[in-house]
Amino acid sequence: MATLMNDVTPRPTASFPFRMGDAAPDFEARSTKGPIRLSDYRGRWLVFFSHPADFTPVCTTEFVALAKAQDRFAALDCALLGLSVDSLYSHLAWTRTITELFAVEIPFPVIEDPSMMVGRAYGMIDETAENSASVRATYFIDPEGVIRAITHYPLTIGRSIDEMVRMVAALQATVSGQKLAPANWQPGEPLLLPADEKTQKDTNWFCRSAA
Repeated sequence: MATLMNDVTPRPTASFPFRMGDAAPDFEARSTKGPIRLSDYRGRWLVFFSHPADFTPVCTTEFVALAKAQDRFAALDCALLGLSVDSLYSHLAWTRTITELFAVEIPFPVIEDPSMMVGRAYGMIDETAENSASVRATYFIDPEGVIRAITHYPLTIGRSIDEMVRMVAALQATVSGQKLAPANWQPGEPLLLPADEKTQKDTNWFCRSAA
């Protein structure tokens, strides 16, 4: 059973009670890797994501892809943490089946949330929903426990793992606010400087490379 560790009142909007820039509420829950508290991840980046259900086609492809990308996230000092309303025993059976079928071990914890307490607190699940089968939510949380980005995918579409890695890298590269990541930016490519209205006489005042 999941337990929220601090008294956080979600905003009135049911689908998005927490927004970018908010502190991620702490919680404690059982997981496939033992008891987990969100605050255990302070000091490093965290990708906290929900999946609609265990033993489902798209979720299985996501977990296989995330497991194969584990080293890419680790290179960014970023941990992965999954969640669904399924029980711990279902999580264990599913991840074991993935290993048997695809020869891929799921290295990150998957927490149970049968009461939907955590999912609803984070806006992963609409407060009126009876189950979590309608959304794939991802929260990108910085080392201070602040939510820096949020994505939502529908039930029918799997997430791009490449984009998740790119998001973490881009957030890290721009967290100071002094540099910006342009469209299709990839790690190692030039960043942009914020627009400088004092230099509008220059033709590139609004699109200057930081390199």
